[in-house]
Amino acid sequence: MIDLRSQLQGLWLPLVTPFRNGELDEASLRRLVHHYIGGPVDGLILAATSGEGMTLGITELQRLVTAVHAEISASKRHVPVCLGLSGAGTQKLLDALDETAAWPIDGYLIASPYYTRPSQRGLLQHFSALAGHALRPIVLYNIPYRTGVNIDNETLLRLAERPNIVGMKDCGNDRAQSIELLRRRPAGFRVLTGEDAQYHNALVDGADGAILLSAHIETGAFASVRTLLWDGNQDAASARWSSLAGLTELLFAEPSPAPAKYWLARTGLIDSAEVRLPMVEVSPQLAARLDAEIERRAAASIRAA
Repeated sequence: MIDLRSQLQGLWLPLVTPFRNGELDEASLRRLVHHYIGGPVDGLILAATSGEGMTLGITELQRLVTAVHAEISASKRHVPVCLGLSGAGTQKLLDALDETAAWPIDGYLIASPYYTRPSQRGLLQHFSALAGHALRPIVLYNIPYRTGVNIDNETLLRLAERPNIVGMKDCGNDRAQSIELLRRRPAGFRVLTGEDAQYHNALVDGADGAILLSAHIETGAFASVRTLLWDGNQDAASARWSSLAGLTELLFAEPSPAPAKYWLARTGLIDSAEVRLPMVEVSPQLAARLDAEIERRAAASIRAA
């Protein structure tokens, strides 16, 4: 296990979960992991929104974690891994922490309770109970447009005082709230944006990095936006981001992760674009747009070489 707090920065990938004929496709999964840990990815998130985690049973989750761990162990580079957890009830999540306690992961990404819409006092007690029970660090996941409740900054700052709550994936979609949190957060509390379309803005505002579904594609270019900003080359960072913003929009033109899975299947990184209901594969119209963009970027890459 690593010190997750120190590693929670840069570009993290919320890894898609490959399926084939209704089953977890471990061969494609290991191919994905091998590909991405060989590049500028600073960490992996498993079984979160992009990984269709809510469609996975506990046995599948364990197989997923085991396969990813095996591939990382076989490489020459350790990449930290967080497991996504979500649920509407505190006790069920406490049980999930117990079930996964011995798994080879470095931490958890835990979303706010969905559907129940608890008060801020309830959110504080919920996450405090999880933090008091977990054997590994927790990264909070604030995504109110999916869960129905926003974790406000006063609650976040109180949770940030707990030693094993080390950061947050910020999908609040409220730039003012994010800027205030970045200004008031305690030292060492990491904030990574999860809003692909706000990646550049979040970095300019002071976020420590990002967790981006879009970075499955053009991974190096996404990583370079942050590198250029950190090197003080703001114009180059802005230009690089401008070249990626349309790709991000395309990958979210229909419910994610179907467009990204289509792209990965067409380019050979996974064997199938299969998703699990209620998600469905991309429409023929979007498939045509994705094919055109794949061809355009491939041609541009050849010209650049």
